[in-house]
Formats: sequence, structure tokens, C-alpha cells
Amino acid sequence: MKQMPLPIAPPPAERFDTVLVGANAAAVQHLRGLGLDGVAAAPVYLWGETGSGKTRLLRALAAERQASGERVGWFDAADALPWGFDEAWSLVVVDRCEQLDAARQQAAFALFIDAGTHGVQWLAAGRQPPVDLPLRDDLRTRLGWGHIFALQPLGEAETRSALRREADRRGIFLSDDVMDYLLTRFTRNLGHLMAMLDRLDEFALAEHRAITVPLLKKMLAEDSTLAGPAEAAR
Repeated sequence: MKQMPLPIAPPPAERFDTVLVGANAAAVQHLRGLGLDGVAAAPVYLWGETGSGKTRLLRALAAERQASGERVGWFDAADALPWGFDEAWSLVVVDRCEQLDAARQQAAFALFIDAGTHGVQWLAAGRQPPVDLPLRDDLRTRLGWGHIFALQPLGEAETRSALRREADRRGIFLSDDVMDYLLTRFTRNLGHLMAMLDRLDEFALAEHRAITVPLLKKMLAEDSTLAGPAEAAR
């Protein structure tokens, strides 16, 4: 019988000083400057493929605001309705805009209007630029009103650095062989790779073994749902 490990290393709160910038320096600089004068700036929309870091940047800004004692309204396309507005918020975030259904498009549109009326900063993100989003015209147009940033996925060196830093935080040793295996056989989606590292850490604890390529292969053989697009194509 395998030992079921306890969650001993909760994920760290997103912060700008822990975000790897890569080719997205302009977007990060803009986000970090929002609200410094106490006034809401023009709406911001981030877009990019899965794994480009959209949600991490949204969380970093939200965490920064909350650490300053401010309140944030956060909405995801999967969140249940109704979506109410609170005048006490300093920031409204809507994530995964490309997946908003008709009812949530109406809710997001109402939030956008309320945020503008009350001087609350608006920030949204999706996989496509506003013009290509499969949304109603009035919402799609408003998402494209302000500053739009196309995010680029991290390069290999930056992805390695992110994985290494997270492994160090957990107190686990991630060899170059394991790192090479992950980066050559799976899509360079940082979210997926972090989830893989999380599962690998748990699996190693349950097996009472160090993290090695053979252990990683055994984990994948026992749970095929962990395979990403790059691995599934092999």
C-alpha cells in the first residue's frame, strides 16, 4: 500500500517579483504602474496562447492590490452567476474571455460598464485578441478599447529557471536529466509543467524514491491523463 503524502508545500502567492518576464516586459511594466496615481487607467486586455502567463500576471496584480488592503473582483468564465459589482473594489478582473457563454458575456458587459462608471480599473484576458473573440459585438469592442498586450510564452532557459526555482522552493532535487525529459516531451506550457512537478513531487513521496527519469516514466505509465499535447503526439 502506498503512503498518501500530506500537502506540505502550498503554492506560493503570485507576485510580480516571482514572475519571469521574458519577452513580456512591456506588459509587466504597464501592469505594475497601474493605479500608482490613485486613478484608474484605460482598460487592459492580455492575450496569448495557453501557457503564456496571462493568469499569472492577473494574479500578481490582484495579489499586489490585496496586499495593500484593496479589494479585487475576480471572475473566470467558469464561475457561477450572478456576477455582482462592488463599489469598494479597486480592480475588476475577467479571465478566459474566449470561453464566456451568452449569460456570462452579459454579466461581463455589465461589470465593464459599472467599473467605468465608478472609476474602477478593468483588466481582462483571453487566448485571442479582442477582434477575434467569439463574443457579442458590444463586449468585444469594449475589450479592445484600451491597452492590449500580446504575451509570449517563456523561452526554454526561462522555463528551466521557473521549474528549478519551484523545485528549490519545495526542497526537492530536479536533475538535468529529469528537466530535459520534461522539456523535450511536453509542451512548454508553464502551468502544465508546474502541475506535472506538483504531481511528481507527490508521487515520489508516495513511492519513497528520489525524482528520476525512471520514476517519471512510471508515473506517466500509471496516469496517462498527465500527458500534454507534445507527449500525446509521440
